[in-house]
Amino acid sequence: MKSRYFILSLLFTIATISFSQAQTSAVVKKDTVKVWGECGMCKKTIEKAALEAGATAASWNTETKVLQLSYKNDKTNLVKIQQAIAASGYDTKDFTADNEAYEKLHECCKYERKASKQ
Repeated sequence: MKSRYFILSLLFTIATISFSQAQTSAVVKKDTVKVWGECGMCKKTIEKAALEAGATAASWNTETKVLQLSYKNDKTNLVKIQQAIAASGYDTKDFTADNEAYEKLHECCKYERKASKQ
């Protein structure tokens, strides 16, 4: 009888340790990235694209053009988020939106493309 309790206690301890390690393996990361855009409509689209790509929080500043992000590193990463933003028509620090996606933007959202600055 004592051996059963010992074995059950041991199994419970192992399961608890495994569960706690699984919980701590996902780290919430915070990053910032420059995203070209112009207005409040851009802000909504950029933030929506980031959230759909797995960000847990996204806030783009229309003045500084900087997107502040939070995301869990086991769900997404900065590259995937930037690719999603570029797919929605906005150039990021590391990715350029294709011309077709850019041309679909509303006229007030058209910005000076980063490629033309280089």
